[in-house]
Amino acid sequence: MSHFMLSMYQPDGGKPPPEFLEKVMTDLSVFNKQISDAGGWVYTGGLDDAGNATVFRLAGDEVISTEGPYTAGTEHLGGFWIVDAPDIDTALGWGRQATALTGLPTEVRAFREEPDS
Repeated sequence: MSHFMLSMYQPDGGKPPPEFLEKVMTDLSVFNKQISDAGGWVYTGGLDDAGNATVFRLAGDEVISTEGPYTAGTEHLGGFWIVDAPDIDTALGWGRQATALTGLPTEVRAFREEPDS
């Protein structure tokens, strides 16, 4: 099994209408159970609005902070899953399903393998 991160990107701005959001959250609850039932559940989380982020950068010898997201854009990371999948095809299937349920882009990326010590 390998660990993958499924990252969901959402548009900036307000939340969708409650009737839309309620259906998506119900569908995602079922989706999360499917991942769990398949033995792939590790963790999931939704993130606060990107405008509430703080980014730290090194400027010479000083660490400075900037209010707001790392990059300016119309979409930002809105939530993610960490899954344990037997292969990339399974992880890609879960990413495809996340997009089908939410209508939002989902990036699937493997974690780097740690070298044996």
